[in-house]
Formats: sequence, structure tokens, C-alpha cells
Amino acid sequence: MRRRLRLSGEAENPGEIRPGGRTARTRESVCRSTLQVLAESGYAELTVERVAERSGVHKSTIYRRWGGIDGLVVDALAFAVDDDWEPDLSGNVEANLMEFARMALASFADPVYGPTHTAVVAAAFQSDRAVDAVHRFFADRFGRTSTIITRAIENGELPKNTDPEAVIRALMAPIYFRLFISRQSVTDVDLEQAVQAALAAAMAGVFENQERR
Repeated sequence: MRRRLRLSGEAENPGEIRPGGRTARTRESVCRSTLQVLAESGYAELTVERVAERSGVHKSTIYRRWGGIDGLVVDALAFAVDDDWEPDLSGNVEANLMEFARMALASFADPVYGPTHTAVVAAAFQSDRAVDAVHRFFADRFGRTSTIITRAIENGELPKNTDPEAVIRALMAPIYFRLFISRQSVTDVDLEQAVQAALAAAMAGVFENQERR
């Protein structure tokens, strides 16, 4: 299943009302609009006025509830991770990590959702509060994905004292480097190399966690 931020450009079905009442609907509209503007124009062009116009929520309400731009970004990221996504655990550890890596790459390459992901990461370079929000976002994603490694440990595919999140970070680091630093394309070969390198390091005890002994 492809994982993506649950927002940019996505309209609700006509007449659909999500549970939680008016306050929840207001938050959803504002958070979606914040992420849409981020994707279209970047953090530097994100304003309360633009979010208010896009969401249909008066700017005085936005200022009162979110305080300003940083508050909008923080809550929009919290909104984005509020889902029930879990990684595929149907294969062996190599297959499951490869599936996750492909899904992660697809989310950044998607012409609709990719710009939102990129803009969210870029916002972290311009706002201290956005940094904290991005940290929480990736901690949530890596925490959920680490169940792939936990399952592999239980199945005897990896050493029992392996730190699951360290393996996921090692897997994603070269992918993010190509996406955000060198600005190079990422091929399936690159993904396979990243998976193999992370697993080889795990098998060699590089990600040994003393507390798991």
C-alpha cells in the first residue's frame, strides 16, 4: 500500500462529513489547505491569509487557534500522521524493506503528493517549530516501519539485539541523500543497494543495541 501525506489536493467526497463535529472539520480543512499551499509555493510563501482563503476559515479564527504560520505547519504535520498505516509484513525482511523503500520513493515522486512531502522537509530548514514537527513525523513513520525489523528478529532473520529504528534510518539515508542533497534520480537498483547495505550492517552487528540484550 502506498504511503503518502493524507492531504494535498484531496477533496472530500461530496456531502461527506468526517466524525468529530465542526471543530474537527475546521481543523481538517485548515490542515489540508496548509499542506496544499506548502506544496504549491513553499514555506516562504505560506501565509495565514492564503490558508484562510483556501480553507474558507476566517483568518481571525486561524490566528486564535494556531497562532500563526509555525503553528499551522506543526498541526498540519500532526494531522498528516493521524492514520492507521502499517507496513507490509507478508514477506521476508528483505522483501518487506524493499516494498517499504519503493512506497517511500513513490510518495516523493508522485506528481500530486511529492511536492507536499518535499515542501514539508524544506520547511524544517526555516522554522525551529517545523523542525520539531518533522522530527515527530519521521519518528512516527520510522517507528511504525521498525515492526519489519522486529518481526525479522522474532523470525531469526536478524540478531536479537538489533536496533530496529537504526536499520530503518540506515535504509532511508542514501535514498534521502539522493532526493534532497544531490538531487539525483533514485532507481530500483539504488533501492536494492540501500536495502542490502542496511541488512548487511545489521547482520554484522553495526546496529547492536546494548539495551536489547
